[in-house]
Amino acid sequence: MTHPTVVGPFVGDGVELPAMYEVRQRFNLLPEVDALAELDASWAGGAGRLAELEPGSSVAVAVGSRGIADVAPVVREVVARLKVAGLAPFIVPAMGSHGGATAEGQTEVLAARGVTEASVGAPIRATMDVVSLGEADGIPLFLDRFASEADGVVLVNRVKPHTDFVGPIESGLMKQLAIGLGKQTGADHYHRLGVVRGLEETIPTAARGLLARVNVLFGVALVENEEHRTAALRIVPPDDIEQVERELLELARQHLPGLPLDDIDLLIVDEMGKDISGNGLDPNVVGKAAAAYSVPRPRPRVSRIFVRDLTADTHGNAAGLGVTDAITTRLLGKIDAAATAMNAFTSCSPEDAKTPAVFACDRDAIVSLLTTVRPATAADLRLVHIRNTLDLARLRVSAGCLENLPGPPAVTIDSTPRELVFDARGDLLSPFVGA
Repeated sequence: MTHPTVVGPFVGDGVELPAMYEVRQRFNLLPEVDALAELDASWAGGAGRLAELEPGSSVAVAVGSRGIADVAPVVREVVARLKVAGLAPFIVPAMGSHGGATAEGQTEVLAARGVTEASVGAPIRATMDVVSLGEADGIPLFLDRFASEADGVVLVNRVKPHTDFVGPIESGLMKQLAIGLGKQTGADHYHRLGVVRGLEETIPTAARGLLARVNVLFGVALVENEEHRTAALRIVPPDDIEQVERELLELARQHLPGLPLDDIDLLIVDEMGKDISGNGLDPNVVGKAAAAYSVPRPRPRVSRIFVRDLTADTHGNAAGLGVTDAITTRLLGKIDAAATAMNAFTSCSPEDAKTPAVFACDRDAIVSLLTTVRPATAADLRLVHIRNTLDLARLRVSAGCLENLPGPPAVTIDSTPRELVFDARGDLLSPFVGA
């Protein structure tokens, strides 16, 4: 399929680019904790159901596709403790349709997160096959075939606000059980039902039904602080999963990082990817999402979004593409169209796979997009440049943003103006690359 490429800006050099200023955000951080020490401290109180299993019983340890701090060492320690208990653990990918909705692709995604048989000490058993476990309040229930055949299941996931809906249960252990272990079949059903019933109802209802039917031994719930370091870890027995997840979600919500501005004319993003956010670009950061069912966000109000590249760890999945206004030929060439479409259609958001305007170089994209925002001069233009929506401690802003930034200590500003610098091709030389 051939995509048109805009080879130059619409107005040549008629747009004056503003000087930029280095800004650092200082978050009211949750203190980082030692994940393995927290696991040890809560093991006895959370993993009591292990005693109900016979020696040699199989245990499926569910691991997802998100880039979670400490996920590999935590999974490795869980596996080791299960073995000490005389059990036979194995890893199952719990990521819905990610990895192109193939067993091989999901195994590759786990490897990109540092989870392999060699690294965690347990085999990976990946399949897209599911078994039907009936219904809960009219919602069909599905479970990964290997997990269904195991004597017990362990869930390992981060608890955080979801990118598309708001409710007492969002992204965490219950979503992993329903959508992650539901594979492509379950993810498709739940998202379709979510269009009419709301994901905030569909996911918890399905998860409760599965908890009643599946021998979930415990969950490992992690919370990260604004710098994406582990700030809490709880081993949660199955009967407590919903309540504990509600509590941890509120904690995570209070420490969700964002941009320090309400109004932005153009947001330049160096990279997006599934390892950054389930939506490639976190809607909680950019203020918008492609899915029709996504919850409206009052802030920030971003007029245009330009994304320069895809991360390597997204494996060509360009989720979030439908939110962007422009991308580069560099990014376009890295897209796995099949994986992107599978993700978009499974989440009932085909608009998320739409290709925006494509430019040969960064400068052409930036200059052209600036012709589509409100009338502005270089002095009052609100331009923001970030590495990605996960890394928000450091950003660059134009002069028009400065008066609207919070004061210290929340934000510190380097008063030295810096020009946007481009290489001979016209691609932006980002200060964040390799940061």
